[in-house]
Amino acid sequence: MGTIAIHEFIALDGVYEDPRWTSEYGFDPKMGETLGAITGASTAILLGRTTYEMFAPAWSTRTVEDDPGAPFFNDTHKYVVASREPSVEWGPSTRLPYSADAIRDLKESTDGIIYVSGSGTLVRALLRDGLVDDLHLFVYPVARGTGAHLFEADGAPTRLALKEHDVYDNGVVHLTYGQG
Repeated sequence: MGTIAIHEFIALDGVYEDPRWTSEYGFDPKMGETLGAITGASTAILLGRTTYEMFAPAWSTRTVEDDPGAPFFNDTHKYVVASREPSVEWGPSTRLPYSADAIRDLKESTDGIIYVSGSGTLVRALLRDGLVDDLHLFVYPVARGTGAHLFEADGAPTRLALKEHDVYDNGVVHLTYGQG
């Protein structure tokens, strides 16, 4: 049975939207090791349609020489949660509508980790339905003030249990949570 591992770059105030702002902090090589361990153990990718449509043009032309993560993103089977077909095609992919049962079935039929990145609407639904096994938050030392927040301001409390943590030289803190 598979597990769901979510990876998000996030500001102290919960903003995760358009993480280009993270570039001013640099990318600590140890962050790459952490992400490489997560993706290296992953056998599937689960994305919301919007994130899939944003990732496709960014990753589809990259090679391993451009980025060591390119083979993972391009060759790994992607499951796209969407009510309609994505507007782009990218590697092996399957569309599925969101339901807790559909995601449970995906977990049941997958060996290894199902990797999720971005996909805020999907992530909130997965958390609400208790389907997240590992939530990897890479917390940057900044409060953005504006932008989409990972956790809904008017939603029910999300209880999490800290499993691991790392601190990187660039000030980023990696927090790994499981269901609380």
